[in-house]
Amino acid sequence: MQRPTGCATMSAGEQHYVVQVSAENRMPSVSQFFGIVIYMYFNDHLPPHFHAEYGEFEAVYTIDTLDILRGQLPRRAHSMVIEWVLAHRAELRANWLRAREQVPLEQIEPLE
Repeated sequence: MQRPTGCATMSAGEQHYVVQVSAENRMPSVSQFFGIVIYMYFNDHLPPHFHAEYGEFEAVYTIDTLDILRGQLPRRAHSMVIEWVLAHRAELRANWLRAREQVPLEQIEPLE
C-alpha cells in the first residue's frame, strides 16, 4: 500500500489504516485544530498522556488531570487544548488504551 509522505500504514486484522505521523518523532496524530496537533506514542510510559504541538512549542498533558508533564504552549493554544480535552477525554482515554496495545488509533473531532 502506497502512503503519502508523513504517514504510516498500520494493520489490524485485515484492515489497513493510514495515520499522519510526526516526521521527527514518528507518533500518530489523533486531531488537529487551529494549528495545534495532538499526538500519542504507541506503548508509551505512564501516566496516560498526550502531546500537543503548536509551531515550535510542545507540551505533554496528562489525560486525567490535565497537568503538564513537560513543555509549554502559548496561553491561547493551551486554553484551546484544555477546551478540546474536556469535550473529548473519553476518546483520548480509549486511544491511550489502543496505543498501549499498539493497535490503530481513532481520529478525534477537532475543536470548532
